[in-house]
Amino acid sequence: MENVEQIWKVVEPYLAAESLELDDLELLGRGRARTLRVTIDKSGGIDLDRISEVSRGLSRLLDSETEIDGPYQLEVSSPGLERKLSRPSQFQKSVGREVVVKTATFTVRGILAGANEDGFRIQPDDSEERSIPYADVTSARTVFRWERAPKPGGKQ
Repeated sequence: MENVEQIWKVVEPYLAAESLELDDLELLGRGRARTLRVTIDKSGGIDLDRISEVSRGLSRLLDSETEIDGPYQLEVSSPGLERKLSRPSQFQKSVGREVVVKTATFTVRGILAGANEDGFRIQPDDSEERSIPYADVTSARTVFRWERAPKPGGKQ
């Protein structure tokens, strides 16, 4: 079973029963260096203890319910502060956040203004809102911006 969609169909219901969302699933590498990367999410975030617990459950599930050919390393993580965007649902969850989007012809940074099943709208700081179909995107991610805290004892 090398088809990621088939693995997705096994993993997603398990995570839903655990009140978690399957954010992404990738099978990377070849031979003994393969990694099955499962990215999970939950409203309000997810902590390391929960990720470890889910990893053990997923390992048992994958061993019993799938036939992945050959050895692989299971990697379970959260999307993190800067999230890769590749599926329409990921864009939809990120509406209102700052993003960087690359296509074959341009790179744009701005606020994700809206998203549907066909594409999304981005509002750059320096120009008009643009509509971009998902098919044109080579890479996209959210941007986490550290806000500087005021210096202690400084002017307010």
